[in-house]
Amino acid sequence: MNFLAPIGRMFLEFLAATGRLALFVWGAASGLLRPPFYTKMLLKQLLELGYYSLPVVGMTALFTGAALALQTYNGFSRFNAESSIAIVVVLAITRELGPVMAGLMVAGRIGAAYAAEIGTMRVTEQIDALSTLSTDPHKYLVLPRLLAGITMLPVLVLVGDIIGVFGGYLVSVHDLHFAPMPYLKSTVQYLETRDVVSGLIKASVFGFIITLMGCYHGFHSKGGAQGVGAATTHAVVSASILILLSNYMLTALLFGK
Repeated sequence: MNFLAPIGRMFLEFLAATGRLALFVWGAASGLLRPPFYTKMLLKQLLELGYYSLPVVGMTALFTGAALALQTYNGFSRFNAESSIAIVVVLAITRELGPVMAGLMVAGRIGAAYAAEIGTMRVTEQIDALSTLSTDPHKYLVLPRLLAGITMLPVLVLVGDIIGVFGGYLVSVHDLHFAPMPYLKSTVQYLETRDVVSGLIKASVFGFIITLMGCYHGFHSKGGAQGVGAATTHAVVSASILILLSNYMLTALLFGK
């Protein structure tokens, strides 16, 4: 039965890591209702995650919508269904591609930045200095970032949805020679509220995952510069994998039969 030992060891390590992660989240969330409140730090993180991430999310959404329109046309033209391009573009952007692409882009930008920043503070003992000064590092460093991720990524996704649909519109009208008004009419006619809301729910979950992975791996980094680099890599990889996994689970929950 020795071959079962590695399986059991991996399972126990997974449970231990899950417990540490849950305690980490609780350490940050428990500071929501008790002073002091670091409003300035929260505003800084809202600006960093939201405003400064807008260019990369916007460009990603624009070219994703444009490429999606081209690929959909190439496929649908084989059975004379070109009129459905507007429907496919808007549903794919709002339901799936908008939240997922924005999440992956922000994970590469913000997740790495958070892990590097907090990891550097850990290895240079700045986090220990905060504790010495009677400042809760979870509440000061982690909580504002988690709140920023939960609130600002849906805003980015909403803007990205508009830009992505606009990219599909540009390609369809100027390159594929669709009539503008019928295209817009099809886009609005078949778009439902739950399509947009489901994407925003996903974005909020993805924002929590991205900031949590960045803060967690940075907070537990060790070993100097090499440890900070490893924490940054782990933050981006784990956030990306969890985004794709949670995306399937949320899609099955929101749209499954």
